[in-house]
Amino acid sequence: RERGITVTGIRDYGDRGVVEYVLYQLGRILHGYDCPMWKDEPQELTGLKVGIVGLGVSGGMIADALHFMGAEVSYYARSVKPEREASGICYKPLRQLLAESQVVFTCLNKNVILLHQEEFEALGDGKILFNTSIGPAADLDALARWLEKRENRFCCDTLGARGPLPESVAGQENVICVHASAGRTA
Repeated sequence: RERGITVTGIRDYGDRGVVEYVLYQLGRILHGYDCPMWKDEPQELTGLKVGIVGLGVSGGMIADALHFMGAEVSYYARSVKPEREASGICYKPLRQLLAESQVVFTCLNKNVILLHQEEFEALGDGKILFNTSIGPAADLDALARWLEKRENRFCCDTLGARGPLPESVAGQENVICVHASAGRTA
């Protein structure tokens, strides 16, 4: 600024890395590769009920990749996306999406907290929640209460996306944070 240089953000930078992270992490959990397996036997992406919360660029790319792999993908966004509907990715109201999905991805703008206690009650138990947002997408107290049930899984790439959960919760086996930004790629 002192030298008259305008600095702006870079749109859509690193989004493919986020998709790669999602496929990697989800595969680990579904098959039990070097981590506890989600169900009693390995699961495939085919037929998996996936909900995407926020269908911007990265959410759309995650939806496309999982849809291509045979997952049943639904989304919640501020508006219905006719082009997504035409491709077989269906809009659902947020609480319905949470209740009917086995795996949910939050792909929201920074500082958007959309999941509160009522949404975690709708989500229910035995689910996997990914946050691919830059910051937390959930009320941290509500997330911590949800994670007390060990059959619930929470995945993120960075501490910023995880948020300042109490260490007693953050250190649990069902909280998976790789501590590396998935979107920070060459």
